Amino acid sequence: MTYTVVPDIHADLERLNWSIAKANGSKMIFLGDLIDAGKLVTKPNDLGVLEQVSQLINDGQASCILGNHELNAILFHRRSFASNTPLRSHSKQNTKQHKSFIELFGVESSDALSWTAWMLETLPLWLEFDGLRIAHACWSEKAINIVKKRCPSGHLQPEDLEEVAAKTTEFALAVETITSGPEAKLPVGYSFTDNGGNNREHVRLSWWNAENTTWRKAALSVPDLSELPTSELPVDMMGELYSVDAPPVLVGHYKMKGIPSLQSANATSLDYPMNKCVYHWSGESRLQSKNLIKNV
Repeated sequence: MTYTVVPDIHADLERLNWSIAKANGSKMIFLGDLIDAGKLVTKPNDLGVLEQVSQLINDGQASCILGNHELNAILFHRRSFASNTPLRSHSKQNTKQHKSFIELFGVESSDALSWTAWMLETLPLWLEFDGLRIAHACWSEKAINIVKKRCPSGHLQPEDLEEVAAKTTEFALAVETITSGPEAKLPVGYSFTDNGGNNREHVRLSWWNAENTTWRKAALSVPDLSELPTSELPVDMMGELYSVDAPPVLVGHYKMKGIPSLQSANATSLDYPMNKCVYHWSGESRLQSKNLIKNV
């Protein structure tokens, strides 16, 4: 059986329709982040995307996992039982990130609550079948095993949300790793300046490439790598690097640049905002460039 794996749509109905056409009737697997248009989307259509994807799922023609934008939306439109404050702050930055959804549905409206309830009930944190693994930002055995103890199917429950929002427990941090990727704190005395001019002491890691064992090779989104140490990653971070012997895994999330390509033979991000792509998987134990379908 062939599966067509589709990266982040971000309210872009034209991208969704292109992806459906490329699927050519095969079952589709969406990598999450269906909502919240970015700067490149000139005609956001959160509703059109949600309606089409939900119908594909209902018809048995697609599956979809929970992206960080869906998780953020679920939290944004719900309040703490204890304090009655939003589980995700309605800050200027968070509101801007969620702009296209809010402009369509409002804040904490019946429509916003209905669609985010659908996300919570329908979209698991990961999928694994027929030798293929699917996650939004990271396939971490450690994180998935932690979540499985409470949520065997990978579906978060309403009673989990306050804990997930607080990001302090082992369970919450495991959910964060799966949906947003692993981060590592730099050694004492090191920091870097990100693209927004902010000083940061934590870096995202390119966990999908087992050869990236040093800070400079593994770091993502660091403009000046000379600001990082030349030493190897700590042992606990080495454990997050994806084994070369593991089954293939496909993720989205990372806003990769350039022409879509495979980052390794068994793990890759398909999220290329500047270029459309999908991956046709038909049982291969190693990912193949010929199965990465691009619009360039």
